[in-house]
Amino acid sequence: MKQQVTRHPIALVILHWLLAALLLLALGMGTFVLKEIPNTSLEKLGALRGHMIIGFAIGGLMLLRLLVRLRTPGPAPAPTGNQALNLLGKAAHFGLYALVFAMAASGMATALQAGLPEIVFGGSGAVLPESFAIYAPRLVHGWIAKLLVLLVGLHVLGVVYHQLFLKDGLLSRMTWGK
Repeated sequence: MKQQVTRHPIALVILHWLLAALLLLALGMGTFVLKEIPNTSLEKLGALRGHMIIGFAIGGLMLLRLLVRLRTPGPAPAPTGNQALNLLGKAAHFGLYALVFAMAASGMATALQAGLPEIVFGGSGAVLPESFAIYAPRLVHGWIAKLLVLLVGLHVLGVVYHQLFLKDGLLSRMTWGK
């Protein structure tokens, strides 16, 4: 008889929490740091370098997470007792994957269009454009960031609902140990 899985594999747990921290850092950097530094400032290059490295790491780790998720068994979906909430939970999880991949892609597209790899990492001596708003992928990147913040908030609310109201121990599925 096959034993039912009650927790996510440790690799997925580690990737989940690492990605959560990196996403919060990248979203915070983009929203509160990069936005406030003018493109004419030398500080902008260092901030962009950090943001781009974190964004690249997020894209790679998210791809790894998807592969681990597809190749390892996980627990059955946690029911809420409400079909609409169950569907919302599935849609939110799918949406998180889709938005993170779209965020990484729009960030890479913006970087390539603006010549950022050469400017930020190559020391080409070229200067940053006056504004990144001239690049369509940058506008998409900003909208995805807003949607991602909303979806992460919805995800956290779902966990709180499971933990405090349903009291089903959902959070223990995404932790390590007993």
